[in-house]
Amino acid sequence: MTQNDTTTGISLPLSEDVNLLGTLLGDAVRRRAGGAVFAQVEELRLLCKEAADGRPELRQEAARRIRGMDRGELAWLLRAYSAFFHLVNQAEKREILRVNRERSRAAAAGGPPRPESIAEAVAQLKAAGHSLPQVLAALERLDIQPTLTAHPTEARRRTLLEEQRRIAELLAELRSADAIPAEAADAADALHDQVALLLATAEVRGERPSVRDEVEHGLYFLESTIRDTAPRIHRDVQRALVAAYGEEAEGVEVPVFLRWRSWIGSDRDGNPNVTPEVTRWTFQRQRTAAVALHRRELEALRDELAISDRLAQPPEALERRLAEGAAAPDEERFAGESYRRLLTRMLAALAPTNHGTPPEPAAPTGPANAPGSYNAADLLADLDLMARSLTESGFESVARHGRLQRARVLVRTFGLHLAALDVRQHSDVHEEAVAALLAAAGRTEDYTALDEGARVDLLRAELERPDLLLGEDTAPPEAARDALDTFAVIADMAAAEPDSVGAYIVSMTHTVSDLLEPMLLAREAGLWRMRGGRVESALNFVPLFETVADLEGAAAQMATLFADPLYAQHLEARGNFQEIMLGYSDSNKDGGYWMANWALHQAQASLGAVCREHSVDFRLFHGRGGTVGRGGGRANQAIAAMPAAAHNGRIRLTEQGEVISFRYALPGIAHRHAEQLVSAVLLSSVTTHVSDVPAAAPAARLMDRAAATSMGAYRALIERADFWDWFVAATPIEQISRLPIASRPVSRKAAAEVDFEGLRAIPWVFSWTQIRAIVPGWYGVGAGLAEALEEDGPLAADLYRDWPFFRAVVDNAQREMARARLEIAERYAARAEAAGGAQAAGGAQAAGGAAGPGGRGIFAGIQADFTAAREAILRITGQRELLEGSPVIQKSIALRNPYTDVLNLLQLELLERYGAAEEEAEREALRELLFLSINGIAAAMQSTG
Repeated sequence: MTQNDTTTGISLPLSEDVNLLGTLLGDAVRRRAGGAVFAQVEELRLLCKEAADGRPELRQEAARRIRGMDRGELAWLLRAYSAFFHLVNQAEKREILRVNRERSRAAAAGGPPRPESIAEAVAQLKAAGHSLPQVLAALERLDIQPTLTAHPTEARRRTLLEEQRRIAELLAELRSADAIPAEAADAADALHDQVALLLATAEVRGERPSVRDEVEHGLYFLESTIRDTAPRIHRDVQRALVAAYGEEAEGVEVPVFLRWRSWIGSDRDGNPNVTPEVTRWTFQRQRTAAVALHRRELEALRDELAISDRLAQPPEALERRLAEGAAAPDEERFAGESYRRLLTRMLAALAPTNHGTPPEPAAPTGPANAPGSYNAADLLADLDLMARSLTESGFESVARHGRLQRARVLVRTFGLHLAALDVRQHSDVHEEAVAALLAAAGRTEDYTALDEGARVDLLRAELERPDLLLGEDTAPPEAARDALDTFAVIADMAAAEPDSVGAYIVSMTHTVSDLLEPMLLAREAGLWRMRGGRVESALNFVPLFETVADLEGAAAQMATLFADPLYAQHLEARGNFQEIMLGYSDSNKDGGYWMANWALHQAQASLGAVCREHSVDFRLFHGRGGTVGRGGGRANQAIAAMPAAAHNGRIRLTEQGEVISFRYALPGIAHRHAEQLVSAVLLSSVTTHVSDVPAAAPAARLMDRAAATSMGAYRALIERADFWDWFVAATPIEQISRLPIASRPVSRKAAAEVDFEGLRAIPWVFSWTQIRAIVPGWYGVGAGLAEALEEDGPLAADLYRDWPFFRAVVDNAQREMARARLEIAERYAARAEAAGGAQAAGGAQAAGGAAGPGGRGIFAGIQADFTAAREAILRITGQRELLEGSPVIQKSIALRNPYTDVLNLLQLELLERYGAAEEEAEREALRELLFLSINGIAAAMQSTG
């Protein structure tokens, strides 16, 4: 399975890596499956390659050969092609690291800083005339919080992720310029064996993962690459400041501005498996992991700081600290070594027995070795004391650059909670719980029958009352029990470790009452109260605006909230701070690609403006998915394209599913992602970017028209009476809904009731990606841009050149269009139309009428919009072909296509057999192969949903 064409256009190192891995895989296939299967693998690849080169009839020949194969042969083909893409993906990651290392060497040799690095950002600020105090002030304002979610988009098992990480490491060892022949030979042998093991590892999980499995999956990254990325980014900033400002920046204390948060184990929206007990367990599991992390760092630091008191007299502050409490059990081992003595006490205070019990209300802070009382603030205080003591004793460099500084950054970043947990729940759940509570307390018989004004008045009155709705001995109504239990867990977490609680996020926020309802529930748990005419609140309440209509009304909603006297008091209790979340997935599914992007951009601008108008500090939380159809794409480019009103140095964004694995599986990739985020946010918060609409009124009118037309075309597609049946028949959505990749259901409705409205955005995008149409990433652009060009073509070209937002939307669409393969998607559409036509004919025959359309015309409409979009994009950009300005991506897509085509042909054959199967045992066997095909195509497209 090699690519020997020397005109591929990819770099020589990448080509060599792909050829090596392909050769090793081919050898493994021959040994495990036999020469006949290997010959089939090669024949199908060559047929599809020649088909892509202008002989499409050969694709039909490949399909014919697949039709004659038995299930065993199909299984081996799926494993071989899936493994190939897993290997290629690792090679491409290594190529990213290689290029960055080359650029780092060039920068160290006197060249410019690496593009999109922190060093480049600081150098640009210095060149623009910003002083060191101004840059430090900007760093103090920075607040960047990537947020891990467990949405069902990671199709690979953790076992496979581990194997692939090992393959990437072995490939690096093999290619290392420092490797001696014996080391290279060892790496080659190990790589050979690892590829064979990859081929023999089951692709699909045996059962659906539990929420606890998902928590462990997230911890895998938090405890490894993310843990090491935080101090590395901190060092990058320190070095960049010194490089730009010289001695003036020496000794500057850089703030910690990059922290991770998590929804895994606490996102309750639509996932009945996330119970209050699971969230409690998640908090404790993360706390245990954080304690273990810091213990490892302290033990290593104790090994390093073997400073004798006789040779370096400890400062008085350190001696006073040691005199405060009793000695730790094994402290006498380090008599005469004050730093080691203090570290021994710190380790005793951080003993797992002190921090591994269920959360209890925190006791007053006591001596370092008081069981159960040592918290993150105490730990950091002791580390800071050691840093000051070392500096005072002449070890300033050790304090500033060594392991102690790493430990301080880790504590400031991760605390004793690792990642703050957000709890998210749907607004309908709060409404039901509040209605039950109010009825049980005799306040109103039917809260749900009240209009919005009456609801707000009632909720405000209840929040201002000193007494709770339920007495201590009163059992809550069943409809409110789960919600109240959730807030009780949050209260316990906040008491045990205040920083462990992130925010409470309300999905589908439509009205003011949607935020006041969970506030009332929090009041019942002691997290919110009115005392002495002032609000005390331990929790931020975050509205999530998801649909196009909600995004359009978001600023007005927040203005109403800010003007509400009670909510203003709540904000005052929270430092006059408001977080606002924007939903990228549901807005796209609701309004289509172009409308969703424009609505989100306008919402960011208007929300930034309204927050500033009311003097409210704010942070926008971007619910971005992994694919363009769910707000994906390069995060740093999206940040640069945000409107100026939204730039304030604060940002959150979700990291979902396979995006987590891609960005955090390898240390170098994790670092590159983090530095791009920091660079983009720092520059955007300080410099004046061309991020607002140039020539505002004409550009806005063009965008309004294009968005409205685009949404009209998109809604016309999905609202066709026969669309849903066509979609179910054309895509493997049935198999995707059964794929055991996450604890969360694919729909908010019961399985038998799944329809377009109930289907979540992730499987919606996943299904379109599988058939290579990728409709959510571009559909409607043809209709929208064609009209815009007809009315004002020169303006569109100007906007592409001058407006980062417009350019990002166009470029993301053309990338998805370049990745699409409509000649393959047409085969899926033909199946659906044939099935629909047969069903319609059967129904018509029984009724004595004519056959219905069976979805005919749906795919023709998709093709027509694709053609129109392609023509419009080429005209706007001045390109001759899609992605002409991104030749590396363009060539990577072209090289992957023939292999991916084979996987699609295999999947199509399996779908045919599955539909024709009569015995459940046969359907079950075919379903397992369909799961393999889904995983394989996901690996090939590097995308699920």
